[in-house]
Amino acid sequence: MGDRYDRLGWTNRTFDALNAGFLILLMLTMIIPFLNVLALAFSSGIASMQPDIVLIPKDFSTEGFVTVWSSLDLWRPLLNSTIVTLSGTALHVLLSSLAGYVFIHPHLPGRKLMISFILLTMMVPQEAVMIPLYVVNKDLHLINTLSVLVLSGLVSGFSILLMRNFFSAIPYEMAESAKIDGAGELRVFFTMYMRLAAAGLATVTLYEFVGRWNMLTPAVMYITDMAKITLQVALKSMIVDSAATSSSYLITTNVRMAGIVISVLPLIAVYPFVQRHFMKGILAGANKE
Repeated sequence: MGDRYDRLGWTNRTFDALNAGFLILLMLTMIIPFLNVLALAFSSGIASMQPDIVLIPKDFSTEGFVTVWSSLDLWRPLLNSTIVTLSGTALHVLLSSLAGYVFIHPHLPGRKLMISFILLTMMVPQEAVMIPLYVVNKDLHLINTLSVLVLSGLVSGFSILLMRNFFSAIPYEMAESAKIDGAGELRVFFTMYMRLAAAGLATVTLYEFVGRWNMLTPAVMYITDMAKITLQVALKSMIVDSAATSSSYLITTNVRMAGIVISVLPLIAVYPFVQRHFMKGILAGANKE
């Protein structure tokens, strides 16, 4: 019996060691490229042009950040992305939450049919509706406006169903009791459900914030005015097609990497504030029907 427990203990320790080693390797594949970006961003222009993978800045300098901010006017795309991301995320969370709240009412006519239709929309590939969406936005005179980026993906079936799952975990009797006491639907929604579903709100907010901040396809498809391009389009022009940014200015590697660091900073700044609720939301959402 003792030999059996010894073998099981050795097997568990071996598995834990292999699992830890695999996770460490996986972590390094994500950390090393980011450290390389940071090192190049804080290196001088000449040092950053060397074809090496560096983890420590060579000839420490902040000229890349100064250049990308002033000479390349990165502040304007950054401002556009901030406006689109904040307004679009707020509207997306609000509308998805309202729709999710509607679907928890047990006596809603055609509830199952509407939920099935929402699931159907999630199966349609984005490429299949790109041209119809462009025609609609053109007819509405939204091309070359930030409004078209805010309205793009304003609601999604994933967010609606996720918020419905979180709201379903709240006893419906609480809402009925509040209504008996004179509370209206909007008061019940904002003061009760929105507060009790903080984990779901954090999950949807983080997903939408990251998605809108990294939005590229709609920005390329709808925006041609350089004064209204977003940060990701500006980075694409700067990194992939340097000639599109300037025909007479050499964009060094440290300038490009500085732009990437600036674009990542807001995501890093937001995540710690929603991380606790986000982890709870992922686990809770995975366990609900």
